[in-house]
Amino acid sequence: MSYQGYDTLVGQRGTQLSGGQKQRIAIARAILKDPKIILLDEATSALDVESERIVQEALNRMMVERTTLVIAHRLSTVRNVDCITVVRQGKVVEQGPHDALVKDPNGAYSQLIRLQETRHDERHKLPDSRSKSTSLSFRRSRTKDSLNKSNRYSFKSPLGLPVDIHEDRMTSEQRKVEHSDSQGIKKTPFGRLFNLNKPEVPVLLLGSIAASVHGVIFPLFGIIMPGVLKSFYEPPDQLRKDSRFWALMSVVLGVACLISIAAEYFLFGIAGGKLIQRVRTLSFERIMHQEVAWFDKPSNSSGALGTRLSVDALNVRRLVGDNLALIVQAVATLITGFAIAFAADWRLALIITCVIPLVGAQGYAQVKFLKGFSEESKEMYEDANQVAADAVGSIRTVASFCSEKRVVTIYNKKCEALRKQGIRSGIVGGIGLGFSNLMLYLTYGLCFYVGAKFVSQGKTTFSDVFKVFFALVLAAVSVSQSSALSTDATKARDSAISIFSIIDRKSRIDSSSDEGAIMENITGSIDFNNVSFKYPSRPDVQIFSDFTLHIPSQKTIALVGESGSGKSTIIALLERFYDPDSGKISLDGVEIRSLKVSWLRDQMGLVGQEPVLFNDTIRANITYGKHSEVTEEEITAVAKAANAHEFVSSLPQGYDTVVGEKGVQLSGGQKQRVAIARAILKDPKILLLDEATSALDAESESVVQDALDRVMVSRTTIVVAHRLSTIKGADMIAVLKEGIIAEKGKHEALMRIKDGAYASLVQLRSNSE
Repeated sequence: MSYQGYDTLVGQRGTQLSGGQKQRIAIARAILKDPKIILLDEATSALDVESERIVQEALNRMMVERTTLVIAHRLSTVRNVDCITVVRQGKVVEQGPHDALVKDPNGAYSQLIRLQETRHDERHKLPDSRSKSTSLSFRRSRTKDSLNKSNRYSFKSPLGLPVDIHEDRMTSEQRKVEHSDSQGIKKTPFGRLFNLNKPEVPVLLLGSIAASVHGVIFPLFGIIMPGVLKSFYEPPDQLRKDSRFWALMSVVLGVACLISIAAEYFLFGIAGGKLIQRVRTLSFERIMHQEVAWFDKPSNSSGALGTRLSVDALNVRRLVGDNLALIVQAVATLITGFAIAFAADWRLALIITCVIPLVGAQGYAQVKFLKGFSEESKEMYEDANQVAADAVGSIRTVASFCSEKRVVTIYNKKCEALRKQGIRSGIVGGIGLGFSNLMLYLTYGLCFYVGAKFVSQGKTTFSDVFKVFFALVLAAVSVSQSSALSTDATKARDSAISIFSIIDRKSRIDSSSDEGAIMENITGSIDFNNVSFKYPSRPDVQIFSDFTLHIPSQKTIALVGESGSGKSTIIALLERFYDPDSGKISLDGVEIRSLKVSWLRDQMGLVGQEPVLFNDTIRANITYGKHSEVTEEEITAVAKAANAHEFVSSLPQGYDTVVGEKGVQLSGGQKQRVAIARAILKDPKILLLDEATSALDAESESVVQDALDRVMVSRTTIVVAHRLSTIKGADMIAVLKEGIIAEKGKHEALMRIKDGAYASLVQLRSNSE
């Protein structure tokens, strides 16, 4: 691996970059487009102080001689625009330049400015005592490290997915165990699938009986046909009698087919459906409890995992569905056919039997030849599916850049590889099936030739030759049909390996495990002791080295620094999304590795800059983190505390309103308020705030910040912040730089450090405002 620079893969939805880094790349993309109209929606909100200044200067140059529409909550950033439009409840209430609007002291714009200035002044005031709650907000730095600080290492995957390739951090013993498990899975996937189908054993047995009856019918027809042919050479009276008998036998066989085939497919369909449900449930359950680092792998992207849950489960179902029924049917046909043939003329039957294995050998060779093709085709399908998932999930970005054709072209290229793979598999399958039919007709010819010789020599009769012919020919047809299963069997085997690799994998940080201690009462004291850490995606880049930090209980600590300085890594380690390579992290003196993972995470409430809502109702999103029953009064109370009740009540369906995929039906501020209500309802002992009010307007920010102030009382609070004016009253401010604490202390103490890191950041922020 080597430094890739502009060829660095950013990961699925840019997860390998911080919020500020993603914002800067998005701005660069917009500049390259050279548009006539520029739409800026809080374009610098996710940037640190210095980056914001640089990017704002670039935006100012870009806006020259272009129509520009700016959406802003921070009114200081729009003082110099040509026209300011104040919108309230979907209506324009004021419009004009800054100087004109401020002349009306009772105007909406003037009120917004006063409200924002009031909040700004309150933040500059220090609290009277340490116990007093502090007004804080934060901006999340969604990064595992800074590109400015270190090189990113990546190489392009064979699938071409936009992700960083990495190796999981494992000991040599773990690698050996996983390799051994993988080999074991490759050897015995079918047996394990049948074990998963054990509850349906009675259904499978009944289905096998029905399939056996179906298989026996065709060889039995081989007895009827010689009798029918022979009856035409008999006298009229005997012909009439025999024809009625054989016609009745044909009707009986037809009725038997009607019953047995219907029962066969119905019963095997039930067993296959139950297997699909069980496989998908087990796989999804294991996926949900894997550690976060596992999802950083390109093979575990959302598109690939979605493909495994849908396509792989369907492929596996074929083994206990129609294909298994066909196998049972073929076995019954072979056994019955050989029994009838050898009973009629063992010499002719023995000669014909020597040819039939060639048909089976062709099927075996076809399975071996298609083995590699199936695995490659599966990976290509996952690749194309990931492209489609990214495009649909980011359809607004695709549409804004008119990149629909570009996305379709990329998808077509991925599907082109699948098309070529399908052609190759089709050629192999066609040649195999043609060879199988060739052997079938050669068997016919051999049977007629040898049978004629035996009849001429008096060793057998006309009727016995046709019994052997029909019995063995129908058996050969069954073998030929079974060879057509080779492609499906290969796909099902690869799918079974893929599924069991998920089911068998034990997460290194398993939230479903009952192992670990539970503390009766916690105060929230947190200690990072000599912590060293590297992200699995960048094992050669040291994030923390001998990092030590003490966070007192029920106090507020603010983490500041440039984007990518390691602030979010602290939250990730505390939530046990990752474990440190060395050192320990303690909660009330107890190492968090010894605590039950699910209990530990229940003690923490995280509110991020980019709230994540699920495609469900507002009520379901608010109660998402609460595992016990929640009353309507509790939901209303937390919604009011987060300033969400008013806008929710105004919706036609109220709290039953479906927010859409990723909350697309709500504005950024509304989504943020729902996320804050969700965190308040959880009632955590430790509160993690990551620019929780950055997406709110001045009025909403004021109310929500007051709600957060109340929530922070008697809780340990960790705040990640770029806007330094919001954390002046924190009990302790830690300035991070390149993974180490450059300075630590209260605001006043840090400001007294001449040319200090914190004082420099404050000065930059003041200049920018």
